[in-house]
This record gives sequence, C-alpha cells and structure tokens, in this order.
Amino acid sequence: MADPVHTASLKWLDDVEGHDFDAAFSYLSLRWTEEAAEKMVAALRKAKLTTRRPNDILRACDRTALPIDDPGVRRDLGKVIDGKKLSPVLLMSHPGGADIADGFHRVSLAYNIDPFAPMPLRIAFYDPND
Repeated sequence: MADPVHTASLKWLDDVEGHDFDAAFSYLSLRWTEEAAEKMVAALRKAKLTTRRPNDILRACDRTALPIDDPGVRRDLGKVIDGKKLSPVLLMSHPGGADIADGFHRVSLAYNIDPFAPMPLRIAFYDPND
C-alpha cells in the first residue's frame, strides 16, 4: 500500500475560511491582549493572499513542524485524502517575530509532504508601538 503522505496532493481553497479568523483571535488573545488580538485579526482580514514555503513559515515563527501522527495533522491529511481543499494559513508578523495565528497543523502537513512547495497564506504586520 502506498504511503498516503508521499502520495498526497495538497489543494487549497481560494481564500481563508471565515471561522479561521475566529480561531486566529482565540490563539492571538492567549499571547496578546484582546484589544491587540482584535487589531491583528482586522489586519489579517485586510491582508491579501500570497504564498510562502512551509519551511520558511516555520523558520520565521521559530517552530518545528508537528509529526504526521499528530492528531490535528492526521485530521488534515484525512481531508486531503478525501479530496477536500484546505484553508490558507493566517500569519501574524510583529517586532518579536511571527506567529501562525491559524493553520499550524496545515503548515506541518505541508512541510511533511513538501517543505518547499508554495502554500497560500495571508500575512499581516502588527507593531504595538504604532
């Protein structure tokens, strides 16, 4: 039987799903104040879709990809195997670095499949001093 990770082909939605902004707020409000998180999500909503490589996203966020057997990564792999498209990632850049505001499992899956393939995301920049 073929390894589903190495035969998977990632397909992406044309834009971020609406509920991903709520998930981004939930995550960002753990790291920042709710007011700051609201500003960040507003900036993400305005950001245009672009592409970056999973390995670069992980480096910018000082993260290591989760393994393929992580429950969230496996859930996304199941979607891919079922032929479903994945939602682009939301990335927040700030003076202290960057955070994957939503989509860490998707970035990890993409990294495990092909760390150099472009993946869609929205990037917004936030400086609390502005």
